[in-house]
Amino acid sequence: MARYGEGDKRWIVEERADGTNVHNWHWAERDCLEWSRARLSSLLAGLTVLDGEGGLTLRTVALDKLDGEAYVNIRKGKVIPGYELSLTLSWEAEAASEAGAAKVAGAAEVPYLADENADEDPDLRVTVRGDETPLARRAKDAFLARGKPLVLEKIREFVAAMAKGGPAKDELESKKTSAKPAPAAAPGAAPAAKKEEPPAPEPAAKEKKAKGKDKEGFKTIEMTEKFYCRAKDIYEILMDENRWKGFTQSNARISRDVGGEFSLFDGSITGVNEELQEGKLIAQKWRFGSWPDGLYSSVRLVFDEPESGVTIIKLKQTDVPEEDKYGNSTVVENTERGWRELIFQRIRGVFGFGI
Repeated sequence: MARYGEGDKRWIVEERADGTNVHNWHWAERDCLEWSRARLSSLLAGLTVLDGEGGLTLRTVALDKLDGEAYVNIRKGKVIPGYELSLTLSWEAEAASEAGAAKVAGAAEVPYLADENADEDPDLRVTVRGDETPLARRAKDAFLARGKPLVLEKIREFVAAMAKGGPAKDELESKKTSAKPAPAAAPGAAPAAKKEEPPAPEPAAKEKKAKGKDKEGFKTIEMTEKFYCRAKDIYEILMDENRWKGFTQSNARISRDVGGEFSLFDGSITGVNEELQEGKLIAQKWRFGSWPDGLYSSVRLVFDEPESGVTIIKLKQTDVPEEDKYGNSTVVENTERGWRELIFQRIRGVFGFGI
């Protein structure tokens, strides 16, 4: 398999002056490595394998390493994924005993995940970090029995997403939609008046819902996070695209204006700013590209600084769909885990705002 950027030049379209690859006739190649890193981290980090069964708690922690390459080629609307990856996932276990809680950590490694073996589960190796104690052996056996099938299921979700085009799928669909010609006007007919966009709703005019109840098929995510910093500092981080790129290691475009658009994690998340109050509030319309078309959730991040150098963020995200457009039912779980582990925890770690 040719490496990304090293394909046959006859099949890679050169940049046109107008930036157009008409009907995707030539190969259009998209690098998906950082998208793959974010997607696999979202799928694999924080999975509960055992929740106290037999006195043992076992969960995955984080995607520690992802090496290799991933891309998609698109020609005439046909998606051809290519990837050769190796990944390492950390896990931890805890067992309660009369002497107190004992902990052990380990790793799960997938040495080779490739498109050529997309119809087969990859090899997964489980190891323990440290001495092979009775608890370590017990935790390792439990991960092999209960954790391995769960991890392989999540990897199959990633493989299915790559087969559909990864981050390029929605871009391809939007190009198809925009390429449709407008219907011709009847001879002598006056030009149609330009349809005006409805004004953005005022904050006070938001749709009223029964307290504590969600619409059928949708959920609400709420969490409270504490940071050792000024409220204006973390507000700036969340609204600064260069800092986003730094702590997520992925591309971001963020408007700082009300009504302005944003794109996060290489375009996996997009939306519009609805209300901004520096150091106090961020309200946005917010969606994943894998959600049903036209569906947006509402995100509100409220910043409170009860004392100097301590900030509390209260997140409320409403209208989160229970399933994406591919039928995956882990949307709410993955979205909540993404906020906690890919955003809040990384901000703490990168900018030193405490755990």
